[in-house]
Amino acid sequence: MKKTIATLALFCVVIAGCTYYQTAPGYYGPGPAPASSFDRSWSAALGAFEDQGVRVTTADRPAGFLSGTRDAIHVTASLRSQADSSVRVEFNTAGETGRDPALINRISRSYDRRMGR
Repeated sequence: MKKTIATLALFCVVIAGCTYYQTAPGYYGPGPAPASSFDRSWSAALGAFEDQGVRVTTADRPAGFLSGTRDAIHVTASLRSQADSSVRVEFNTAGETGRDPALINRISRSYDRRMGR
């Protein structure tokens, strides 16, 4: 009887020392893809309009075109992807620009700030 109890105790000690670690369930792949240059530029241009109080009236992302107004000033942004993967962004104003002649410069600075420049 003592031999059986000793064998059982030894067996319990050996089993307790064995650990099996399993990988947690889930998907382990590469992280999310970084935003493209165009996506970053589009978001920055849209944010620059908002920063300067320009109400967006047209946002055509596939065409790379934004337009909006602030008071009687019409503001547009044109975004074009280039062959070297960079993005060309152009802001223009029309209408009564004399009401706020610095608006275009503030939009450009807001865009640069949002792009980390």
